[in-house]
Amino acid sequence: MTSDDLFGAAGEAERHDRPASAGAAPLAVRMRPRSLDEVRGQASVLRPGSPLRRLIEGSGGAAGPLSAIIWGPPGTGKTTLAHLVATAADRRFVELSAVTAGVKDVRSVMEAAIRERDLYGRATVLFLDEIHRFTKAQQDALLPGVENRTVILVAATTENPSFSVIAPLLSRSVLVTLESLSDADVADLVTAALADERGFDGAHTLTADALDHLVRISGGDARRALTSLEAAAGVALDAQPAGRHTDDPVEITLAHVEQAVAHAAVRYDRTGDQHYDVASALIKSMRGSDVDAALHYLARMLEAGEDPRFIARRIVISASEDVGMADPTALQTAVAAMHAVAQIGMPEARIILAQAVVHNAMAPKSNAAYLGVNEAIADVRAGRGGAVPVHLRGSGYAGADRLGHGMGYVYAHDEPEGVARQQYLPDDLADGVSYYRPTDRGFEERLRARLEWLKGRLGRRSTDDA
Repeated sequence: MTSDDLFGAAGEAERHDRPASAGAAPLAVRMRPRSLDEVRGQASVLRPGSPLRRLIEGSGGAAGPLSAIIWGPPGTGKTTLAHLVATAADRRFVELSAVTAGVKDVRSVMEAAIRERDLYGRATVLFLDEIHRFTKAQQDALLPGVENRTVILVAATTENPSFSVIAPLLSRSVLVTLESLSDADVADLVTAALADERGFDGAHTLTADALDHLVRISGGDARRALTSLEAAAGVALDAQPAGRHTDDPVEITLAHVEQAVAHAAVRYDRTGDQHYDVASALIKSMRGSDVDAALHYLARMLEAGEDPRFIARRIVISASEDVGMADPTALQTAVAAMHAVAQIGMPEARIILAQAVVHNAMAPKSNAAYLGVNEAIADVRAGRGGAVPVHLRGSGYAGADRLGHGMGYVYAHDEPEGVARQQYLPDDLADGVSYYRPTDRGFEERLRARLEWLKGRLGRRSTDDA
């Protein structure tokens, strides 16, 4: 969205503040949107008639405006939206941080809000940042003011409110979910900051590769993009030769951005050959059990701005194709990682992906299941596999008995060891087919013995004989 919550700490970039005038606020703060028209991204939650838009526009209904809990990644506009809510209908704005504030601070705000309402008829907007850090008792202290609409609470959190905010507070508030900014939104924001009088007002230009790098390292975080741009502008100014004409715009290059944020550009095109080369190297390093190489290629993909969900899907495939039944828990780890990454996002997703990569790389390897299904598919495509044996056919429909379907079927659970000795494969495959051949690595060593026993009970040839 914008420059948001945009806006607090300097972010990850080294600070080289060169504001338009001495003592000016950081670029990210100066570029904070002043109206809905300047807000970038978040179109779905700001659509006309949406609860958040109505709250910002001051049209809360007969009972007054609702409170809101805004959930989203850093740099997506949480603080910006809170300020916009406060400016509607000349509301009073009070900001607290859950890191430092306590119950006493909350009660003090409530008392002041009552005085403001009774004496001046002004509503108070309480912006509470990082509400997930408030204890249950601290959140309980907010309830009377929210329920009586003494204050309009706008609470921001980067964690799922369903787990971090008490149910009574959630039920009294509108939940607004923000998304990371798109690359186009971030690029538009950076470009605007170069020209806007609140930003650099034309004092700097930016090369195309420098813009691409800023967009890539921002990870959809407007604050990080603007802070990095400001740091790079400082580096560019420091690099200018003595005697330069001061009216000429200072060009910010890729080298300036890299130096400012100590973050080398990764030579990686997410739509080109490098995309597939690095992804292939990650898979092959996990398959080859080189955990360090696998982590290296994971880092390259993440630093290049690769979608972490794409990486997670590749890890899931590898867990089944290359690890398989040698360590069945690798697939569990990979699938859990895929779901967690989708819920959490970057930058924390890197930790989850690293755990799954390490598990895959360190696990014993087997592609027996992969080879087995491929061989079975090849037989089917070659026309092998006749009619399903009569005793295995469905018998739960009218006329099945007349056709003899299901006749002679032995229910495995009725057998002493839970294995029924009967033919399961079609006639032309019943003798000599052995698709799954477990290795002697990891858990498959135990499965191999189990498979031999099962084939003996079924009257089939052993794996070794097949």
